[in-house]
Amino acid sequence: MNSKKKIVMAEDNSTLSLLLKFRLEKEGYQLFIAEDGKKAIELIEQEHPELILTDIMMPYISGLEVISHVRNKLNLKIPIIVFSAAGQEEMVLKAFNLGANDFMGKPFSPNELIIRVKRMLS
Repeated sequence: MNSKKKIVMAEDNSTLSLLLKFRLEKEGYQLFIAEDGKKAIELIEQEHPELILTDIMMPYISGLEVISHVRNKLNLKIPIIVFSAAGQEEMVLKAFNLGANDFMGKPFSPNELIIRVKRMLS
C-alpha cells in the first residue's frame, strides 16, 4: 500500500479523536480530523477521502447534515461510518436513511473500528 487511504473523521471529543487518529495511522491510513460538521464538509471537499467517520451530535453542523451533504450535494458514494451515544435509535435510523453505511454506538472498541474500516476499504 504505497498511497495511504484518506479518512476524514468528524468528532468533537478531542481525546477520542487523538486515540483513533493514533490507531488508524498505525494501521497505515492518513487521517484528517474535523472538530465539527462544518470543518468535516470542508475537509471532505478538499481531501476526497476514501472513508468518512462521523459523530452524529456535533457543533454547527450535525453528522446527519454531513451525510446529507455528501450524498445529495456532492453525490459521493464514499462509505460513511457513524458514531453515536447509545439510546439514539431515531438518529441512527435517520443516518441510515440518509445514506450511512455502518453505525457504532459509543463507547466502542478502537479495535472493532479498525476491523470495520478495513472491511469498508477492502
